[in-house]
Amino acid sequence: MKYKGRFGDYGGFYVPEALIPVLEELEQAFYRFHNDEQFVSELAQLSKDYAGRPSPLYYAKRFSEHVGFKVYLKREDLLHGGAHKINNTLGQGLLAKYMGKTKLIAETGAGQHGLATAMVGALFGMETKIFMGVTDIERQSVNVHKMKLCGAEVIPVEGGTGTLKDAINDALRYWTANVADTFYLFGSVCGPHPYPTVVKHFQLCIGKEARQQCLDQIGRLPDMIIACVGGGSNAIGIFSGFLDDRDVKLIGVEAGGRSIKSGKHAATLVVGRVGILHGAKAYLLQDKEGQVYETESVSAGLDYPAVGPEHCLLKDSGRAQYVAAEDAEVLDAFELLSKSEGILPALESAHALAFLCGQKGRLAPDTIAVVNLSGRGDKDVGIVEKHRPL
Repeated sequence: MKYKGRFGDYGGFYVPEALIPVLEELEQAFYRFHNDEQFVSELAQLSKDYAGRPSPLYYAKRFSEHVGFKVYLKREDLLHGGAHKINNTLGQGLLAKYMGKTKLIAETGAGQHGLATAMVGALFGMETKIFMGVTDIERQSVNVHKMKLCGAEVIPVEGGTGTLKDAINDALRYWTANVADTFYLFGSVCGPHPYPTVVKHFQLCIGKEARQQCLDQIGRLPDMIIACVGGGSNAIGIFSGFLDDRDVKLIGVEAGGRSIKSGKHAATLVVGRVGILHGAKAYLLQDKEGQVYETESVSAGLDYPAVGPEHCLLKDSGRAQYVAAEDAEVLDAFELLSKSEGILPALESAHALAFLCGQKGRLAPDTIAVVNLSGRGDKDVGIVEKHRPL
């Protein structure tokens, strides 16, 4: 079983024996329903009327003037809940309903996946539990309150660093003991097979839309696509629309934290080594003995020591390039987009913007860059204020 769901040598199926039947059940249901006419129709209707798809492709004129080339934003921040996460939670939530499950659990870091799961739980009338590290609960209190308003129970996770990795650990433990009626709505393109494939499928809409919008609005494909990378779902979502267009550069931006040199970061693909975490083989931040490093980032959603297996393959093949943006650069980019466009980006998305700010003076004026603005920054105003008081 552990050899299923591979992206090159990455991915796979490294889980306790108790989870094998439930993951097989999930895999079978996914392949049964994901192209089913009724399922596809119901999901399309929900994506349009509930989530607000399609999301616009917006030319950021004043931001472009600052960096010296043309920047377009794929506005996933305008979706219901404020992030791309709703694409995946609607898909998996509907799948859970078709499978006859009555309860949802999820992990969350920045709270956007937790919120999107809580909203879908309310939509489908399913009992919902969200596992969230105590560190993230403190810095994402607004999203915690929203989850509770939607009827979800937020379960604090105190182990480790109290961040996303620890929330996933506890969610997996809970699921192992409650597999009969509970669906684990995983939030990114990580974890054991079939989750990287399932989550990617429900995020493909970003890349499909973006590619067609570029052709319709610009008249050609962009020179580069940029997206932040934690686990990697928003990046895989938009990259997928351009994988076969070899002239389009794909750039993933990880969390450099305070700095790569200080070791206070979450730049897994930039400096990580191959290992196994949360059921999959991928690049990890780990020491020589295989102990996973504690990560740190101003962005809760990128504070994770591993990455999705497909990103590992894209890195090794050279099809995508991965870089890191440090906290100070990210805060600068947050401020710049807010003041130049009146758009507050999520700190996760601001990592992608920070990369573009660093290209000022290096790219031709007719260069076209598309950024996946994966979320809005309402949730991060308190963090930004703490670091950059007005």
